[in-house]
Amino acid sequence: MEAVVVDAGSKLLKAGFAIPDQNPPLVIPTQMKKVLEDGSTVNASTVEDITIDPIVRGFVRDWDAMEDLLHHGLREQLVQLLFETFNVSGFYAAEQGVLSLYAVGRISGCSVDIGHGKIDIAPVIEGAVHHISSRRFEVGGIDLTKLLAQELGKSNPEVITIGRERYIVGEALFQPSILGLEANGIVEQLVHSISTVSSENHRQLLENTVLCGGTSCMAGFEDRFQKECNLSSSAIRPSLVKAPEYMPEDLTKYSAWIGGAILAKVVFPQNQHVTKADYDETGPSIVHRKCF
Repeated sequence: MEAVVVDAGSKLLKAGFAIPDQNPPLVIPTQMKKVLEDGSTVNASTVEDITIDPIVRGFVRDWDAMEDLLHHGLREQLVQLLFETFNVSGFYAAEQGVLSLYAVGRISGCSVDIGHGKIDIAPVIEGAVHHISSRRFEVGGIDLTKLLAQELGKSNPEVITIGRERYIVGEALFQPSILGLEANGIVEQLVHSISTVSSENHRQLLENTVLCGGTSCMAGFEDRFQKECNLSSSAIRPSLVKAPEYMPEDLTKYSAWIGGAILAKVVFPQNQHVTKADYDETGPSIVHRKCF
């Protein structure tokens, strides 16, 4: 039985069989259009009236829409929905920060995930996120897109920034001339986050920092981030972990999914996952005992 990995983000859902040395075969937008029972789309005047975002800044906002999204994608995600609605035979959940480190061969380090709707800084020690020291900021690629659209609108009032045009603006963020997010501010938050962890772990966390998430793929951003790390006043300066050469080129963008594929190759053959029998005996709470 081949395991399936699903990584649901604020902008994209990545899914496919657990094959760690290739990118996920299914990558689809999470945003959906409202459709009437006869198949026609809702007649509305604004984009907000006709679209649904199941996931906003890393949190599931609309579970009905999430179910529809998973029906369309590959029918995976969280315990009760999977076992009772989709009738899967097994399930395992892991946090994105942990999976991103697995993708580069680490079990301890710090994940800096800069996505479409949020930034997550997650110190990970021996495969477990140190939640007290983790940081989340509700700013991401979508905010850069809006900011750039506003600036373009000032110089050209006729520019349209919704629908396909917004997508074009978003693509513009990845040009070499636009760095967008302030890398130095993220590095400061990274150092501050790790400073709250026991000092004996500082070195392994800072020297095994993983930069991931779609927005971190902006041209020049990684170099700028490492430059700010080198300028850090911290006694131990953060250092980015480079991906192994045999891993996919887009590892930064898909690191959580690829880490999930690696983990699935261990968890399922060794029967460490939540089985249907486990779920029937204990209920949804079993996920807190078997998934860390």
